[in-house]
Amino acid sequence: MGFKSSKPKIKSSKNLSIANATALTEKISLVFSEIEDPPVERTRVHLLTDIFILGILSVIAAGKGWEDMENYGLSKYDWLEQFLALPEAIPSADNFRRGFEPINPKVFERCFRRWVESIVEAPGTQVIPIDGKTLNGSYDREQGESALHLVSAWSSEYRLVLGQVKQDDKSE
Repeated sequence: MGFKSSKPKIKSSKNLSIANATALTEKISLVFSEIEDPPVERTRVHLLTDIFILGILSVIAAGKGWEDMENYGLSKYDWLEQFLALPEAIPSADNFRRGFEPINPKVFERCFRRWVESIVEAPGTQVIPIDGKTLNGSYDREQGESALHLVSAWSSEYRLVLGQVKQDDKSE
């Protein structure tokens, strides 16, 4: 694939955005350092940190799978290469799968929560809306299962879901 090898000139208005992205990248690297990179040196061409960051950004942008992660990276390559290492460009969908599958989901969740907490260190007087939703069509009459109910906490300032919990039933 042919990507531009030269860095685009960044206008001063974008410098703050790139600085923030770089700071977030460094925080993610630190927080997720608990997760070990599998020791397969001969086939490793992508950094696990890059895979995590691209995966998280893709999901925030409504990505739903490995292919969406790859497509997100390809569509945002010029921006991403300014603060990610990307030694071999954007990982393929298979690279994302191989990067995420061996990880214990509980360990990843713990790291992710620490990262979110580090972003929203001191919300101060910030209002954190709590909202409940029932997902239409999530019930199963044949199995006798009721619809899925979710409660979410949202940071308006950071435009980020801080947490989401499944509830057994809808409550007032």
